Amino acid sequence: MNLDWIKPAQRLSALPPYVFARLDELKASAREQGIDLIDLGMGNPDGAAPQPVIEAAIAAFETPSYHGYPPFEGKSSFRQTIATWYQRRYQVKLDPEGEALPLLGSKEGLTHLALAYVNPGDLVLVPSPAYPPHFRGPALAGAEIYPLILKAEQNWLIDLAAIPDNIAQRAKLLYFNYPSNPTAAVAPREFFAEIVAFARHYQIMLVHDLCYAELAFDGYQPVSLLEIPGAKDIGVEFHTLSKTYNMAGWRVGFVVGNRHIIQGLRTLKTNLDYGLFSVLQTAAETALNLPDSYLKTVQDRYRTRRDFLIQGLQVLGWSIPKTQATMYLWISIPTGMNSTDFALDLLQKTGVVVTPGSAFGQGGEGYVRISLIADCDRLGDALQRMNAAQVRFT
Repeated sequence: MNLDWIKPAQRLSALPPYVFARLDELKASAREQGIDLIDLGMGNPDGAAPQPVIEAAIAAFETPSYHGYPPFEGKSSFRQTIATWYQRRYQVKLDPEGEALPLLGSKEGLTHLALAYVNPGDLVLVPSPAYPPHFRGPALAGAEIYPLILKAEQNWLIDLAAIPDNIAQRAKLLYFNYPSNPTAAVAPREFFAEIVAFARHYQIMLVHDLCYAELAFDGYQPVSLLEIPGAKDIGVEFHTLSKTYNMAGWRVGFVVGNRHIIQGLRTLKTNLDYGLFSVLQTAAETALNLPDSYLKTVQDRYRTRRDFLIQGLQVLGWSIPKTQATMYLWISIPTGMNSTDFALDLLQKTGVVVTPGSAFGQGGEGYVRISLIADCDRLGDALQRMNAAQVRFT
């Protein structure tokens, strides 16, 4: 039967090509051949969630009411925990009744925010490279996306002065993310003050993704957008428990900030889902209340892996300064090579999986992202394989 008449909506055709498709095929083929893959592609933390979080979830399953629909706005105790955590971490006061909303992971919220606020043809400013939902969400909403190309010589910071005035005048939203996925760049407080002033001047809604709020090293403390005076008037900030607490599969996140922006997202979500499972909200409360000793353990784990891999990469001809945050290294590839071809070639030659920079937008070409999601023994194996295959990054 000819099914050519079954066509997806045009909004799907607006999405950029899915560069992982060929990579996934090769990974599956390699596994079928019994090849031992070292997958450093996804930002998928290794290991289980903290034991107190697991125990809290198990205990919560015994509460009969938790098996029904949760409140659309989330459990009041979870929202209060979020507000308390924010006060402790950033000295930012939040009203848990309207300035915090649980999400089914931050990816869901980041994408749905665009659907809640972007009309077809609205202009949205998005850095490039960027976490894909930052541009895929607006694309699904029919936005005209204006990429803000980030550059290494500017420390991967958005150059606000380079945005044409006529573009800034038209812009409705600006997505951004520091500490950054994929570049691992961090932004000083002065930058946050500048972007708030810029957005207030042009009346642009700010959407900040603080996914790596606590994966920071060597004394560095990431900045919250909401620490900046006036930011809450025009912006929101997204968080996830996926990275810090090894809860990627649990799908727990939240958004905080301007209550009117959050209310729009909540209204959309009431028509799309029934909220976050109450058992997971209870477990998330436990996670956010874990002592700082747990946080130090996580930071030490990724710092050790960072140092080990940076040192090993020097042998392969690439020198990278120590990153101050995130679970990634952003690695340049030989001049003239396509990042997707490089990643596919690396997989075929070594069984080591990395993410091509083109997956993060046009500004990511020429780089690959390596995730610090394996212990040093496995990272050492990856380096040995690359060295044996004479893989060089320069």
